[in-house]
Amino acid sequence: MLAQEIRITVITLGISACLTADGTAQQDVAEWPQFRGLTAGAVADDPLLPDRWSATENVAWAVDIPGLGWSSPVVAGELVFMTSAISSGDERAPVPGLYDPGESFGKTRSDATHQWMVYAIDFDTGSIRWARELEALVPTELKHVKNSFASETPVTDGRRVYVYFGSIGLLAALNMSGETVWRAHVGSFNGGQEFGTAASPVLHEGRLYIVNDNTTSSFLAAFDADTGDEVWRVERDETENWSTPFVWVNEIRTEIVTTGRQKIRSYDVNGNLLWELGGMTVNVVPTPFAANGLLYLSSGYPGGYPRPVYAVRPGAAGDISLDEGETSNESIAWYQPLLGTYSTSALVYGDYYYTLLDRGFLLCHDSRTGEEIYGRQRIAPGHGFTASPWGYNGNIFVLSEDGDTYVIRAGSTFEILHTNSLDEMSLATPAIARGSLFIRTQSKLYRFTKRSEIVQPATLD
Repeated sequence: MLAQEIRITVITLGISACLTADGTAQQDVAEWPQFRGLTAGAVADDPLLPDRWSATENVAWAVDIPGLGWSSPVVAGELVFMTSAISSGDERAPVPGLYDPGESFGKTRSDATHQWMVYAIDFDTGSIRWARELEALVPTELKHVKNSFASETPVTDGRRVYVYFGSIGLLAALNMSGETVWRAHVGSFNGGQEFGTAASPVLHEGRLYIVNDNTTSSFLAAFDADTGDEVWRVERDETENWSTPFVWVNEIRTEIVTTGRQKIRSYDVNGNLLWELGGMTVNVVPTPFAANGLLYLSSGYPGGYPRPVYAVRPGAAGDISLDEGETSNESIAWYQPLLGTYSTSALVYGDYYYTLLDRGFLLCHDSRTGEEIYGRQRIAPGHGFTASPWGYNGNIFVLSEDGDTYVIRAGSTFEILHTNSLDEMSLATPAIARGSLFIRTQSKLYRFTKRSEIVQPATLD
């Protein structure tokens, strides 16, 4: 097959065993149930996690990934999983920045056959354990030139990896050896704006949850992770959205939280509506997440109003929308009308809520009260940001679309410490696991860690 004929070059480096800050062995990652992992980008301190890197510094390995995909890598034990879509023809290359390129508004159609691929990469060496084609066809949907046909991040429970390709409506499970366990066609995405797809699956207690909000038939659905059988489906009064659902396990119950243009909605694990909240903008992209006992919800289409952030307490019921002039109520701890982001998801690190705006500004608020700690701080003029921020070892990290990561001191004062450059476009949110940082660029996946010694490069067929 085409994908198997592509030569993949891996730079391998010797890596010592991962240790935690107190010197004990770090437990292997067993599962990756959602976009940004278990901790939504804020991970425990680890002396092996680097604050400096480049294409040659602190590199454990780098592997070429064929095709194009903006999904994040996910880690399960000894394997790192990636998805990509490989075109058999010449495709228009993505360009960084917030832009409206020409009369087509960035819409592109491909007449070439694409292969939808899953890769398993060895955690220690960077070698490709296996590559599997799940589908090969000509895409029927348009997409924005900046997007890909593989922008949904997979999930894993350590036994299987689950992938979702929204543009072709394919949900599938593969075992750790790369064998397909099941496939399910769940309905393709029909987009009016033709931005393409992005909402990733979520895995929780043996079920996969997906949201497909589009122009013809929007829904939230649950699938049995063992069989791929649909457990339930809820029709939604929504049009296009790109936000991944979030499983909120709080002190009272487990909820499936979804955002949307019309409403934010929370469902129980059987698909029954628990509560709803109005007031989102068009083109809803950021993913909900929880920290410090609160649920954070955001949306911020540039130039729109409102661009809200809500911090919601557990136990809400019914319509919890704020009355005019309110900034809190029984269910909403705090609200900011103009703090929402367009593409990036926010970060809670320690006591602070960090907002990374797409045009390169960082803001900081108290995560529990919403009180401003500092307002807009310019990171770098002329850079766009799509990847969500992350934090560890007392620092906040923000990755620009140009491949530059700005290291910012966490806390109440804004200070850029230094910049790490990879000199290649990057839209995917990085992953952190077992003392390593994984960054996906347009053509490569890098693993960075502080303890490494360069050995001879290897070429794999």
